[in-house]
Amino acid sequence: MLFGYTLQGFAQTAAGTPIRNTASATYGDGSGPADEFSTVSNEVTVTVARVAGLTITPDAGSGPAVVPGQTGVTMDFTVTNTGNFDDNVVFLASGGSINAGAGATVTAAVVDPTGTPVDIFGNAADVSYPLNRGASVTVRVTLSISAAATPGSIQVFLGDESTNSPTFDNVAAGASPSANEVRTVSTGALNGAREARGDRTLTVENDAQIRAELTAPAGPVALGSDITYSARACNTGARPLDPVDPDGAGPIPAAVYIVAPIPAGTELTNTASLPAGTYYTTSPLSTAPFSATWTATPPGTLSSVTRILLPVSSAAIAAGGACSSSVTFDVTITTNNANTPIYEIVDGFGNNSIGSTITDQSGDTVANKGDGNANFDEPLSGGTASPTQGFQLPTLLTQVFDVLNGPDGAANAVGPTDNNDDFTNKSVNTGIAGVAPGGVTTAPSNQVVYTNSLQNTGNADDTFRLTYVPGSSSLPAGSTVEIFDGSSWVNVTNGTAFVDVSVPFGTALVDYDVRVTLPGGVTVLTGYDAVIRATSQNDNTKSNDTIDRLYTGFVRLDKAVVVSGGIAAGGTSDTDVLPGSTLTYTVAYTNISTAAAGGNVGLTAVNLVITEDGNAAPNNWGATTTRVAGQEFDYLGSTGTTPGTGTVNVVSPTAYTDTIPSLAPGAVGRFVFTRSIN
Repeated sequence: MLFGYTLQGFAQTAAGTPIRNTASATYGDGSGPADEFSTVSNEVTVTVARVAGLTITPDAGSGPAVVPGQTGVTMDFTVTNTGNFDDNVVFLASGGSINAGAGATVTAAVVDPTGTPVDIFGNAADVSYPLNRGASVTVRVTLSISAAATPGSIQVFLGDESTNSPTFDNVAAGASPSANEVRTVSTGALNGAREARGDRTLTVENDAQIRAELTAPAGPVALGSDITYSARACNTGARPLDPVDPDGAGPIPAAVYIVAPIPAGTELTNTASLPAGTYYTTSPLSTAPFSATWTATPPGTLSSVTRILLPVSSAAIAAGGACSSSVTFDVTITTNNANTPIYEIVDGFGNNSIGSTITDQSGDTVANKGDGNANFDEPLSGGTASPTQGFQLPTLLTQVFDVLNGPDGAANAVGPTDNNDDFTNKSVNTGIAGVAPGGVTTAPSNQVVYTNSLQNTGNADDTFRLTYVPGSSSLPAGSTVEIFDGSSWVNVTNGTAFVDVSVPFGTALVDYDVRVTLPGGVTVLTGYDAVIRATSQNDNTKSNDTIDRLYTGFVRLDKAVVVSGGIAAGGTSDTDVLPGSTLTYTVAYTNISTAAAGGNVGLTAVNLVITEDGNAAPNNWGATTTRVAGQEFDYLGSTGTTPGTGTVNVVSPTAYTDTIPSLAPGAVGRFVFTRSIN
């Protein structure tokens, strides 16, 4: 009887091999040598059955790191006949045996790529590939990665067996092929046809991503004076940013370039300070940069220059945030209209690792930075700048910008130190019941919404950018902070996402909502700060912070006991007391939230009811002690005997309540009662 077919760990004996066995023996009769006689048995013959076997490796294998848009990505699988006879392996028609995850497209697949390749991707019919006993063959799959693929992983399968984890090999094939199957052919195997599966995972990483950066004086600047701009290119991707050749085989050398238009109302000046390799054009701004006519010699009339081409790096710029050296250029203000702003925006150009030219505009707020979709026709003067414009020099008129950001109705609130630590205190009300100090919340999460107010105290309309400030906040890991943008909640937890709010100057307040979500399992009776910053977009040196502070409960109870009447002989502490001794219990109650004044929003506990029930488990003092009448008090503060505002009620001989109408932030009181040990 054959008990199994998974013999991959041993050399398989070929099917049909006869295995013969004959026993022999020697013996004696006692009168001579012990082996004087010999004998043999009859011969028994067993013939090895045909057992099919199939493996595909690797399982959970890795593949090359790729980038969006990459083509010609190859990965190999090994298909092995682990049976004990020569067999064929079937690959389904039209590449059906291969399954690539989202983000990748199979473009070719062959068996035996270095020998006589057999196409198993463009095959109109199933391919039955012969494979000798114990032999292996390579299957090479070629992929193209989608240009829209996002960083992460893409899994590619050869075969679709799904039950024999972790190898997914040598499993009985079904009666008919499944969607992506690879199986053996022979119907004469004792164990029937077999199927298997292998898989590899590609890692998709960001390609080179160019970011053009531009800085300029904050202004205002005087008419007729010069403006000095500074520009550079940075690479925020995971592959080097390569030089780009603007004119192919023309005279302009390959480099990473910044293309800078000359703003309307100005003209280029001081060409002697420009870096070597600068090119000039008089082509209209409506012409795409690399379609313009460039010259290495400045034209005689600099006022005709519309753009300059500035090389910032002749070598590749490393991945991960590396930047080129900065280049500067000067323009002279020629306009006499002080009401018209001077706008400037530059474009950065380079090549990514797959040879595609990528671009970015300085200060670009459009998604897909570096996607080759730079806007070359940005308005450079007059009117209102488009949302995709980058650095905007403020109007030449002297303007004052200022920001106030604070609690609801009190944008001008001042905190304990200044107007950057004003606050709104709120508390969760779930997941804290029955949790003693030092414990953690029991709810899966807690979510609270705050309303804050903005005020523009400058003398011009402005836009305030609302961001979360992680470094100044104290939220635990797993928290989220969201700001409502008027239509949806924007997750700003990473500190880079934002919401812009238009705020006209004047006394009117503009409100906005913030939603803070704490994860479960955070320490109770703790205040967690979410710092929200409002920054002027006309003058980013003007900002103001406010704190949305979320408490996990804000009234703390601390229990203590004092023993009078002696400790048992040999006793060492208040736990070793005698019958007849008295126990004076003190419950200190504290509002742990910060005191609020000057427009800050605090947390005042109202109708605080403290309950002491001697028969409510785990309490047992109701059955073991007796009330000492007239010794129930409510006091102000952590010490002393000044009567408090609480009302003590003897509910029964074994139960009390103390009702405090109001407990302000930071306030402390004590509920005291005495019992005699039975």
